[in-house]
Amino acid sequence: MFSKKYSQLLFVLVMGLLMSLLMTLIITFINTGMDNGYINRFLKAWIFSLPIAIGTALFVGPIAKRFVDKITR
Repeated sequence: MFSKKYSQLLFVLVMGLLMSLLMTLIITFINTGMDNGYINRFLKAWIFSLPIAIGTALFVGPIAKRFVDKITR
């Protein structure tokens, strides 16, 4: 198991992985349909979307949390 001090980083990694996976699967299907090349197109797109999703979550996550903390009690 991982130490509790890594929980925020692990959350960002898991969330980025799952979110980019699902979004890339769906968007690739919507844009190109399902055929023999679908998996290859999906994997190619996911290679680019995964680091973008993780980087965005690392950068935007704390900003979003501060904003939500300000507008909630």
